[in-house]
Amino acid sequence: MSSKPLNRILHVDGDSFFASCEIALNKDLTGRPVWVGGGRRGDGIVIAANKHAKKFGVKTGMACFEAARICPRGVLCKPHYDEYRRLSQEMFRVLEEYSPTLVPTPIDEGFLDFTTMDHTVWRNTAAADYVKEISDRIWREVKIPVSAGLASSSRLAKLATDVAKPGFLEIKPGEEKDFLKNRSVRELSGIAKNRQRSLAALGAMTFGHVANLPSTLLKQKFGIWGQQLWLFANGRWNEPLMLEVKDRTTISSSTTLPYDEPDYEAALTFALSEATRMTGQLRREQLQLRELSLTIRFNDFSEVSGSHRFQHAQFQNSIINTTLEGIFRDIMTAQLRPVRQIRIAMWNLARLDTQPTLWGRTDAERWGALDDATHKLQEQLGKTPLMTGAQLALQKLDGVHKNPKAKCPFVPQREMVKKLWGTDADPLANKSDWDKRLAKVSKQGQFRH
Repeated sequence: MSSKPLNRILHVDGDSFFASCEIALNKDLTGRPVWVGGGRRGDGIVIAANKHAKKFGVKTGMACFEAARICPRGVLCKPHYDEYRRLSQEMFRVLEEYSPTLVPTPIDEGFLDFTTMDHTVWRNTAAADYVKEISDRIWREVKIPVSAGLASSSRLAKLATDVAKPGFLEIKPGEEKDFLKNRSVRELSGIAKNRQRSLAALGAMTFGHVANLPSTLLKQKFGIWGQQLWLFANGRWNEPLMLEVKDRTTISSSTTLPYDEPDYEAALTFALSEATRMTGQLRREQLQLRELSLTIRFNDFSEVSGSHRFQHAQFQNSIINTTLEGIFRDIMTAQLRPVRQIRIAMWNLARLDTQPTLWGRTDAERWGALDDATHKLQEQLGKTPLMTGAQLALQKLDGVHKNPKAKCPFVPQREMVKKLWGTDADPLANKSDWDKRLAKVSKQGQFRH
């Protein structure tokens, strides 16, 4: 009787992804220190830096002027988010040919299930050879360098990737506890500062310390998470890779205006236009909101904010925008400073059960039909073939908004899955040709036996 195979999960991460994308888009940057700057003019803080820039001390979160001071020969690139999305999709298109299960996470990372690959593809070939082929192919076709880690769980695989950068590291079965023993618990992706402090209070600074604590103590202190952490620290956390596409619980927008706006009515017009766009996105995902908040940041970086909780979940522009305007006028009373940034958040989301029909029987169905038709027109004719009054007024106020800048591409997993496979359902349902493609990949010279 055969025993169940141990889970083998591969984590692949694009190295300094935004900076690598800029180099892929401009070959003249090859070999040079490069960093990508955020902010309204692309010269705010560093949001990505390549390895050459990091050698000079340039790092994420640093002011761009400071990066230029310590690395005067470096190159500052303004972000091109649409291109980052395109290159990300090309990278995932390559990855999906190498495993039956691919789980994309942020724009530059993904997990692949390699649990049975030694029986179906590797045929006793070293995993490092197979991963090298993946990395080399992504470099040839997308021009993006990647690092990878292979382990018994997605958490450990990601940690292996972080240790390996740049390159590849495999944590073989039975080696998990020794690998983790002297590593700080801070290295575990997703662990919160409060939990770090609580573990430190127990004397647990490393995973080795955690492994030596009684599991009952960790369960009492942290619940199920504490038990999982104890198993992880002892090398006994062996989880399968699953693609779970969940409804988002919040949608938000943070936009720094092209210039400090002293006209509050113009700022309100922008806020209403952005809320209309966000509401349309929610309805396309068949969601509606129960809570709404607005934050205004002024040119001196001070802020005011307000929120509203609806008695019933809402999906109509008229209701949401009226509420947003009320919040805006309440918090802007007696304010005198120019507006620098506008942040809108819609959260506590609920399902909106409606199917787009020509003439719906309910308001929800009619709005669903309108949003579906509008979205199709936008795809065919451009970004803004149909506009609300607020959106049209915004363009009249300032030509900058005729071609709005792309937003930062960190999108929910649900949207990433749709872009990859055209549906947010189980991707395997539409990947019946995967076996053929994998067979084609596995026939490459170094894998013949």
